Amino acid sequence: MTDHQNDDDGFVSKSQRKRDMDALQDLGSELVELSKDTLKKMALPEDLLSALLEYKRLTAHGAIRRQLQYIGKLMRNVDPEPIQQYLQILKGESSEHIAWQKLLERWRDKLMADDANQPLFLQSFPETDPKQLHSLVRQSRKEKQDNKPPKAFRQLYQLIKEQIPEPGKPRIWQKDEEEDDE
Repeated sequence: MTDHQNDDDGFVSKSQRKRDMDALQDLGSELVELSKDTLKKMALPEDLLSALLEYKRLTAHGAIRRQLQYIGKLMRNVDPEPIQQYLQILKGESSEHIAWQKLLERWRDKLMADDANQPLFLQSFPETDPKQLHSLVRQSRKEKQDNKPPKAFRQLYQLIKEQIPEPGKPRIWQKDEEEDDE
């Protein structure tokens, strides 16, 4: 037998399986670095979440190493793609997420620059409350003029964020969205 992957008959070498398991364990290592609150927001299987939380409780080196191996084993039963997407977004590495944020900022800047852009925004996103939009733009301009903290400016950004859905939002946030609905 060779030590190569052969796609024709579905054979996967032992070395390739080991590399795959190491990659999953590395992904688990990245997960243990996240805060407890962030982990709880993710739609992780219950056994994986409890293993990650248990890891944070451990102090002995051997126990930590064994727990990390156990997390790697649990990761075999999980689709790693949404987790990787979520971690990329947290690290600021997702180009799709960055482009979406820049779109939100451009709309906010357009709305702040000229009142003629409000009808364009309302036409593009008809679910937006026109009174709330106008009020937030007006308050944001007043804050900027008076050199006050940008409370309305941030609220305007949040309003725009609610209206423009994030493209390709990973399934991992489903739990977070469900909590927001309650």
